[in-house]
Amino acid sequence: MDLDTDKRMILALALSFGVLILWRVFLVKEPPPPPKPATPTQAAAPSASQPQPTAPAKHPPPVALPVQRGTSAQDITVEGDVYRVTFSTQGAVVKSWVLPKYKDEKGNLLDVVDRAACEKLGFPMSLRVADKAQSDKLNAALYVANPSGATVKAPATVEFTFSDGKMRARKQFTFANDYEIRAEVSVFDGQRYLPVEVSWPGGFGDHSLTQAQKQAGAKFVYTTGTELKFARDGKVKEDHLVSGPFRLAGLEDRYFADLFLPVDSNQTFSEAYRARAGRQEWSPPDWKEKEKPKPLGISFGSLEPKPLAFRVVVAPKGLDVLGAIKPPLDGLVDFGWFSFVAKPLFLGLRYLYDHLAHNYGWAIVILTVFINLAMFPLKMKQLRSAQEMQRIAPLVKSIQEKYKQYKFNDPRKQRMNQEMMKLYQEHHINPLGGCLPMLFQLPFLYAFYNVLTSAIELRHAPWMWWIKDLSAPDPLYILPTVMIVTMFIMQKMTPMTTADPAQQRMMMIMPLVFGIMFYSFASGLVLFWLTGNVVAIAQQAFMNKVTPPPEPLPFPRKGAPGKDKER
Repeated sequence: MDLDTDKRMILALALSFGVLILWRVFLVKEPPPPPKPATPTQAAAPSASQPQPTAPAKHPPPVALPVQRGTSAQDITVEGDVYRVTFSTQGAVVKSWVLPKYKDEKGNLLDVVDRAACEKLGFPMSLRVADKAQSDKLNAALYVANPSGATVKAPATVEFTFSDGKMRARKQFTFANDYEIRAEVSVFDGQRYLPVEVSWPGGFGDHSLTQAQKQAGAKFVYTTGTELKFARDGKVKEDHLVSGPFRLAGLEDRYFADLFLPVDSNQTFSEAYRARAGRQEWSPPDWKEKEKPKPLGISFGSLEPKPLAFRVVVAPKGLDVLGAIKPPLDGLVDFGWFSFVAKPLFLGLRYLYDHLAHNYGWAIVILTVFINLAMFPLKMKQLRSAQEMQRIAPLVKSIQEKYKQYKFNDPRKQRMNQEMMKLYQEHHINPLGGCLPMLFQLPFLYAFYNVLTSAIELRHAPWMWWIKDLSAPDPLYILPTVMIVTMFIMQKMTPMTTADPAQQRMMMIMPLVFGIMFYSFASGLVLFWLTGNVVAIAQQAFMNKVTPPPEPLPFPRKGAPGKDKER
């Protein structure tokens, strides 16, 4: 066999390695372990009466636990400036979490706990351990509360304890007069602490909304770094599990949030922590298959055998409230893609509300007037551009007539565009000049839309008479109807930039199409656009007076210079 040098070297190494393995297995005997050095007490041989040493136990022997059980289920309410939380001693769970500064869609004080769903799925702050039977037992047990009064005023610490002599569960909640609550829960089986999770299983938020409205805003929110991440209710098909490290985990709807955070604001939950969000198998009485109304629930906990300490925040998604939490969580207020416009817009709106209008409807009117006055130079430019386009419209029409017989993909159509661009250059006209002010307004429109649908301050904010909620559509459709009328007036007053009758008719239909869209938008957004139209009509009247429209150029005569010689 003829092998080159490299192959011979590889073969030699393989054979050597095989010989070493066989030598090790068959010929080399392991030496016996050296004897442990005898201690003075071990030097003498043990007698038969002396006990023999035994291997150490894996766990310490069970500790005798005193029995602590309640006699009957009682409700204990903790009242603070911004919350009213009601616990039940049966399971030491939260039966109600009222935010007294806010009301639901039915005008009642807002309770973010859905009692009907929780009766089937479990109440907030219920426990979960590895053994389901133990979990069910702890969540049905009667706890001893300290203090035991029916009403407790914040600041206060409330502790719940249950023990059957074999297992002890303890929950402690410390309340201040803000939205942040400190908590610690533990389960001890007499030998060691068990890994434990707490759950908020029955959905969260304003439960007076329809199922479709609730689902549109419900999200699971968490961080695995510095960036907030979201999983919308409709996209959580199965349990959405997030493992540590992370800074927060919780649920939110459009205006409120329920968050679990580390006790130390400078720390994150370690790798041993996890959060899980998922749909719960329950349907409300007004269930409809197409709405898929199963609520989104969350559980949060640690895999480590120790007490679970955390902070819980149940709060409105206001910039001031979330910004005061450590670390700041004002990023939960989502102003959309144009947040660089929407956030200053909202801050300006709130300033006008606080210092001048004291009504968000009138604050929208005042702010819209300021915005339109600031855009007045652009509108003047738009008017001049429209007037120039109107003046040369007959020339544009004549060029289009010359080439109307050719199909769109005919190379001679390119000559039409070249002639029109030459015409614009001769008259120093930018054909897009009239569109720029409208394009500039679109970010404001989108920003106002996000402000009205995201800012808690505008939720249920009234304007006057029939407008009781600027974040909801006009119930009588008066504002969108008046807005359509003002758009027709403005269209009539604005110079037409085209001489094509078909295009003119299309331009007149646009206000109707655009206005119908606004029937389902928030009344605050319609008020913004309507106010802008009224200001624009006044500005247009002023501009038409100081800048009268020029006389249009005559339509070129047949056979005039510039006629296409190929025709």
